[in-house]
Amino acid sequence: MSSAIRNYALVTSAYWGFTLTDGALRMLVLLHFNDLGYSAFEIALLFVLYECAGVITNLVGGWLAQARGLRFTLFAGLITQIAALSALSLTSENWLPWISVAYVMGLQAASGVAKDLTKMSSKSAIKVLVPENADGALFRWVALLTGSKNALKGAGFFMGGALLAWLGFGGALLAMATGLTIILIAVALSIGPEMAAPANKAKPKFREVFSKDRKINVLSAARMFLFGSRDIWFVVGLPVFLATHLGWSHIEVGTYMALWVIGYGFIQTIAPKILRAGTHAPDGQSARLWIFALIIVTAGIAAAVQFDISPEIAVLGGLMVFGLVFAVNSSLHSYLILAYADGDRVAMNVGFYYMSNAVGRLTGTVLSGLAYMYGGLVGCLVVSAAFLLIGWMISFGLPKHQSATS
Repeated sequence: MSSAIRNYALVTSAYWGFTLTDGALRMLVLLHFNDLGYSAFEIALLFVLYECAGVITNLVGGWLAQARGLRFTLFAGLITQIAALSALSLTSENWLPWISVAYVMGLQAASGVAKDLTKMSSKSAIKVLVPENADGALFRWVALLTGSKNALKGAGFFMGGALLAWLGFGGALLAMATGLTIILIAVALSIGPEMAAPANKAKPKFREVFSKDRKINVLSAARMFLFGSRDIWFVVGLPVFLATHLGWSHIEVGTYMALWVIGYGFIQTIAPKILRAGTHAPDGQSARLWIFALIIVTAGIAAAVQFDISPEIAVLGGLMVFGLVFAVNSSLHSYLILAYADGDRVAMNVGFYYMSNAVGRLTGTVLSGLAYMYGGLVGCLVVSAAFLLIGWMISFGLPKHQSATS
């Protein structure tokens, strides 16, 4: 078990290092190009391919990990991020705007590929490293990895702003690339053979990336609507509402959202205690219960804003409650996919599942702008609640009172 713990620590460290650079990179690009006078639409374009890359990468990455091993895809993700950061540091203020946008869009797409390769590899590795039938340990390790990732992503927002102020755009990117290179070398020299593909194992066919397991398909569909519901009001609607209706400054908006992400990550980490996973493992009934609670919270915030019942308190306080309930939902789903995944196809199952997650995020990002344009924050919340309702109905297809590993 000591070898498993060591490998888990190494994988987690690599994921932590990547996550810091991922959050910092988003803030660096946003602030730098805003300072250069780029429009909000042009800045938004810089992140479109980043989100789109997740859909394809999770699908192909799961198949690649099954064929070449999780160690291969983990290292590929880290190397791709190092290359993207280094190439971005070459961006010049003297370039024509369309050249800069195209160049950064392409490298953001590469960073998106790196993110999903690293995430899929790290989360799949837990299934490989944790002993079979250890549901409680599996949930705790998944919750720790998922929660710490989100907390560090929030910290990455702060790091990006600080590095930009201290080192400038190019210097900040090179500093992050250097740090990630050190992590890559340390992990490569230390990690055990458990994450490598067995030499005598039959290579999977690409058509097998699409899951034939009903539980995984149902969970993936529910995950798509769950994460779409968050981004529908969190990506555009919430920051614009805080800035325009509540009069917050950009620093106040950014700081609040960063702190929210850190708190959200902390709740994910302690989700097993909230769900008391030590008594019995979460199941489909748990998923339905917690997504229904999220519907109530979202609808309550929408009603308070619509009827002008202390909208500032409703949004800020409601967001805290939403974050808590959503974090439990997210950790619960992250546990279930690993519990449901076939040991011989875990990377492909996880890749397919996170492809659905990426589709939900992409859909939510697009709908966030449209819903706010036509219905304001209330419109975003109503569409978000509708997504949650669909996800709740889909969750009835998950097994009830059944060991996830059966």
